[in-house]
Amino acid sequence: MNMELGREEVGRVAEQAGSRLRPAVFCKPILAIVAICFTRGTLHMAQQSDVTQPEQFIFKDDGAFPNSRLPLLLYRRALATDSKDPASTFEQRFAANNWTNSWRDGVYSFPHYHSTSHEVLGVYRGSAKLQLGGEHGKTFDVMASDVIVIPAGVAHQNLDASSDFGVVGAYPGGRQWDLLRGLTGERPKADRNIAALPLPDDDPLYGSQGPLGRIWQ
Repeated sequence: MNMELGREEVGRVAEQAGSRLRPAVFCKPILAIVAICFTRGTLHMAQQSDVTQPEQFIFKDDGAFPNSRLPLLLYRRALATDSKDPASTFEQRFAANNWTNSWRDGVYSFPHYHSTSHEVLGVYRGSAKLQLGGEHGKTFDVMASDVIVIPAGVAHQNLDASSDFGVVGAYPGGRQWDLLRGLTGERPKADRNIAALPLPDDDPLYGSQGPLGRIWQ
C-alpha cells in the first residue's frame, strides 16, 4: 500500500472516481472488520479476518457436576505463540478485555469445576488431552495457541499432557474462584453460586464485540 499519497492527491483521486468519500478519510478502519483504503489512486476494500470463531459445546448436568446451559467455547489457533514469552501474550490480551486475576500453570489431573467464576484458559506452550464436561463429557486435544472459555459449573480435567504444557488462566472482572470436585455436599450451594453469576461483559480475546457476547445470552 502506498502510504505517501497526500491529502490533496487523495482528494483528486476521489473526485476523478466520482467518489463521495471525504478526502480526509484515508485507510480508516470500520468496526475493525473492513478498512477503506487508497492504493495508487484506487479505492479498495481490505478485509480483516482476525476473529477466530469458537467451536461450541454444551454439557448437561450429570448429577455430580452441574455443567452449564452456556456452551463451552473453544477457539482454535487463536493467538500466536512464537514470541519469547508467549504466556504474556495471553495475559495481556485477557487483561485488555477485563479477564484478570491470572496465573500460569497446568490443568489439574482430577475432574473439577468452579462455581464462583467462569474461566478462560489459554494454552501458551505444549499440548494436552483434556476431559471436559465430566465422565460423560468429551475429550479434546488442545495445543499451543488454543483458548478455552469454560462456563462456571463445567468439569475439566487433564488426562495427559506434554512435559512442557502450560496455560494461562484468568477470570472475568478478576473474580475469585473456588475449587469443587463433584463431591457430595457441594450442591445445592454450588448451583446457587452459578445461578447468581453475571454474564461477562467482554469476550476474553475480542472484547465487547467478540463472539462470547452473542453466544452467551
